[in-house]
Amino acid sequence: MTRATTVRAVLAAAVLLVSVLITLTMSPRLGLDLQGGTRMVLQAKDSDTAKADRESTDRTLEVLRRRIDSLGITEPTLTRSGEDRIIVELPDVQDPRKAAEVIGRTAQLSFHAVQGPATQNDGKADDKAGTGPTLPDEQGRSLGLGPARLSGAGVKDATAAFDAQQGAGWTVSLDFHKNAGRDWTRLTGEAACHPVQDDRRRVAIVLDQQIISSPQVSPSVGCNVGLPSGSTQITGSFSADDARELALVIEGGALPLPVETVEQRTVGPTLGAAAIDAGARAALIGAAATALFITVVYRLFGALAAGALAAYGLISYAALVALGVTLTLPGLAGFVLAIGMAVDANVLVFERAREEHAQHPGRTLGSSLTAGFRGAWSAVADSNVTTLIAAGLLFFLGSGPVKGFGVTLAIGVLASMFSALVIARALTEIAARSRFVSDYRGVNGITAPGRVRTWLTRRDPQLMRSPRRWLLISTALIAVAVLGIVVRGVNLGVEFTGGRLVEYSTSRPVDVEHARTALADAGFGDAEVTTAGAGDLSVRTGKLDNDGEHALRAALAEEGGKTTKVRDELIGPSLGDELRRNALIALGIAVLVQLAYLAIRFRWTFAVASVGALVHDVIILVGAFAWLGRTVDGIFLAALLTVIGYSVNDSVVVFDRLRELWAKARRVPLATVADRAVLQTVPRTVNTGMGALFILTALAVLGGDSLADFALALLIGICVGTYSSVLTAVPAALLLERSSKAPPPARKRAPGRRTGTKAARRDPLDNGARV
Repeated sequence: MTRATTVRAVLAAAVLLVSVLITLTMSPRLGLDLQGGTRMVLQAKDSDTAKADRESTDRTLEVLRRRIDSLGITEPTLTRSGEDRIIVELPDVQDPRKAAEVIGRTAQLSFHAVQGPATQNDGKADDKAGTGPTLPDEQGRSLGLGPARLSGAGVKDATAAFDAQQGAGWTVSLDFHKNAGRDWTRLTGEAACHPVQDDRRRVAIVLDQQIISSPQVSPSVGCNVGLPSGSTQITGSFSADDARELALVIEGGALPLPVETVEQRTVGPTLGAAAIDAGARAALIGAAATALFITVVYRLFGALAAGALAAYGLISYAALVALGVTLTLPGLAGFVLAIGMAVDANVLVFERAREEHAQHPGRTLGSSLTAGFRGAWSAVADSNVTTLIAAGLLFFLGSGPVKGFGVTLAIGVLASMFSALVIARALTEIAARSRFVSDYRGVNGITAPGRVRTWLTRRDPQLMRSPRRWLLISTALIAVAVLGIVVRGVNLGVEFTGGRLVEYSTSRPVDVEHARTALADAGFGDAEVTTAGAGDLSVRTGKLDNDGEHALRAALAEEGGKTTKVRDELIGPSLGDELRRNALIALGIAVLVQLAYLAIRFRWTFAVASVGALVHDVIILVGAFAWLGRTVDGIFLAALLTVIGYSVNDSVVVFDRLRELWAKARRVPLATVADRAVLQTVPRTVNTGMGALFILTALAVLGGDSLADFALALLIGICVGTYSSVLTAVPAALLLERSSKAPPPARKRAPGRRTGTKAARRDPLDNGARV
């Protein structure tokens, strides 16, 4: 065993050992869509006294944190997003109405001297006169108030209690900080200078521009003496819940800024558990099918690669846990998908090793394998970089769960490269040098050319003889897709249009038409009702608050009995516009970034052809969803950007081989070179595609309704992307090269190797590239 192989084996063992320790000692952090709960995105707004910037939003977040902690919710998560948004995650909270009422109140508490009954004005403070607003008191009488003398920031403690002795019912007792207590004493002392029963002897307690209590100062309090205790009691017609909620809001502190709920998602615990089970089954079955396939195709080396694939799963899972990445439903799908994509690097290496062995039958198995790893490195690096670009765009331009998918995909790409280039390489190099593999060379999977390669060699189809033919077919496919977009329209999800989408499970089956009638009779005539999953109902409406959703659920319960909310998504119209705009920006940036990268790594003609194939894939995928009437939402966007990465990945492999062969045969017609490059890379394309299709089929069949559209989009996208990378990108590149005057690429000589053998001079394109 060589020193390099030993280093790889030791490194692989160390990483696997650490991964096992992390897996056994740490638990994954599940997103709310997997464990159940409510996620809210709050938009901070400018107030009269503060601007919604980073600093004031951070102060608002801390106030919200104190309030939510007082609610007793287990392990809530609050984070700032951007300059003026706050993401609140409340595990196990299924009815967000009460939480939204508490955390969304501004709680601007202030104490005012009453100037007596006032004439009606605009209700705003008169700064020139030094007076405060005119507001109705508890009895509805309009009171003129002086400027605020004390704010809620001076409140030290707020407690709800039942006052049985005074007969005041439920009250809220306030204790002030030291300095605020002195202000309270001064305020009540000034009020005590007015006669008993005079409105000016009252102190108004104002919460969010509403007088909640205006008690008279006791006759026993002397003028300019005031209440020395530094405390007071808010009385009113409070219920027990009202008093506790008021005490909670006051003690939590005033929000520096008003907030508005622009997004709210609720997932039931049963749906999350079902998604985990479905994703786990899909991962196990899909990975088993992929491992079996690669073992059948590449025999012993395929079995070793399947072992490295299992190691990949362990490493990527441990990385997700160690980094504290929140595993969401799209992230789980990305984790499963990356298993299929992890096969790609191994397939590239094994196919290259097959070519090397066929070209040089006298080489040892280890030498052919080493040459395969060396020759495949360029394509492996470029294809994984393009996927990482897609993952980065998902993270920086996506929102919510889509970000999690981007992180998971990026970790999966890095782990798959380690799995293929370190673990699989160490295992296969050790096996290649064993006596058993040397004596029985037919079991290794490298010495045999493979059925696909044999069939192509025998048939030798001239695919690039007429490149315009393939471009006409691609144009026809685009025309069909555009027709679907124009005729059927794109069914944008609530995430892009704004509104509310709620999924319910009923104890009795409810016909969709009966459900529509029941909702129309209850005042929800604009609600769109469809079936969702196993007998569940999906209701989509425009603007609908939490109280409206509660009424809607009650209307359904009259028809279907016990009605349970399974999933709830609320997106504000402004956020919907922003997400739709960001989706278009993400697609535009994806195209430009891929174009720039490919232009740097390859020729501009190859870059333009690859991006043209990419746009071809995007239009066809959107058109297919339009014809099928499927929803285009954030999860679809994640699938679309993944397809972009996969499509460019395929194009990179083909163009990498085309560039290499063309550099060796500069005088051979480019169409002939392109034919040979395509035929040499088809086995890799077929085998890699099969690995991904096994996983995606398992997701589509076993992943449940939550992942069905995601898996369908990727199935369509990968099939179309496989076609376009060969039969759209290559023909387009040929036509562009005919009009280009750029010289063929220069040939790169591998250091320490002779390239001018007789076989090479006879046919520089024979059976693959040499290194």
